[in-house]
Amino acid sequence: MKTTLILSTALAGMAFAAAAQEVNVVSWGGAYEVSQVEAYNKPFTAQTGIKANMIAADDPATPLKAQVEAGNVTGDVFDLAMADAIRLCDEGALMEFDPADLPAGADGTPAAEDFVDGSLTDCAVGNIVWGTVIGYDKSKFQGEAPSTVADFFDTAKFPGKRGLPKSPKRTLYLALIADGVPADQIYDTLATPEGVDRAFAKLDTIKGDVIWWEAGAQPMQLLADGEVVMTTVYNGRIFDAMVGEGKPFDVIWDGQYLEINAFVVPKDAPHPEEAVEYVKFATGTQPLADQAKYIAYGPTRKSSAPLVGTYKDGTTEMAPHMPTQPEHLETAVMDDPEFWADHDAELTDRFTSWLAGS
Repeated sequence: MKTTLILSTALAGMAFAAAAQEVNVVSWGGAYEVSQVEAYNKPFTAQTGIKANMIAADDPATPLKAQVEAGNVTGDVFDLAMADAIRLCDEGALMEFDPADLPAGADGTPAAEDFVDGSLTDCAVGNIVWGTVIGYDKSKFQGEAPSTVADFFDTAKFPGKRGLPKSPKRTLYLALIADGVPADQIYDTLATPEGVDRAFAKLDTIKGDVIWWEAGAQPMQLLADGEVVMTTVYNGRIFDAMVGEGKPFDVIWDGQYLEINAFVVPKDAPHPEEAVEYVKFATGTQPLADQAKYIAYGPTRKSSAPLVGTYKDGTTEMAPHMPTQPEHLETAVMDDPEFWADHDAELTDRFTSWLAGS
């Protein structure tokens, strides 16, 4: 009887272990998801035997917060904007990471020194640096093509509808740049009532020509369908359309908005051990470099940069398409999670009221 009980317990433990050999990864869908499946999920499963299930969301922070509040967490790893990761960490919803537990870079550099500034926080491990840029349809401009943020706001010289995200974070800064505010003064300006008024006054000049988008795939569809001639868009999405699909689009790098995305694990994740192993693997030097073969987002590890080569077509050099290229950084605005932690609510309220016309 004792032997039978021991055997039954062992078999049950083996069955549980087998059932637990999976990890649910919630990400953003589209070309970005494809890059993660190819660079992270497939090699992770091949190396560990742990199945990686990819789940798409318009913004993974939304289902994560909903699952935590409902006490029913089904995702193990969530890919979040760093500002959301910091906020949810402060709210006690996420596991903490010790940088010493992360693998060293391929060149032996400790993880704490290998990640770019701002990409390692208490509860988050950065994976990409990406930009919101302006994309346009070259076929719509037979003469001079737009090349600056000011051109985006010049509907007289460059007529046609514009696409903008329904978000103050990625919209107000653009209006200020178009109005002549230098990139390094954006947050100081937005921190004042006069600066906020200035941003909305500039937005007023194109409000009637804007189609607002909310999900990452929408601006590319708007551009492809001819509903807009210019739109802000995630740089990896437009790269995929230009290079991967051969669309007649081009990028304006002036005034790009740079952000860091990071992996987080909720405290009540159903498969926490597998989740941590996934994060450690996916944010290693080679996987981060490999992702850049599929989409034009910069890896967060310094040791990954020399390993970034050509696109999956074998001919397109990826470096010129990276948001972190030196010439693309000259007028870039880097996301400031602390600023948005302090000002997001008030600016969102103002933005919502402005959209409603009040």
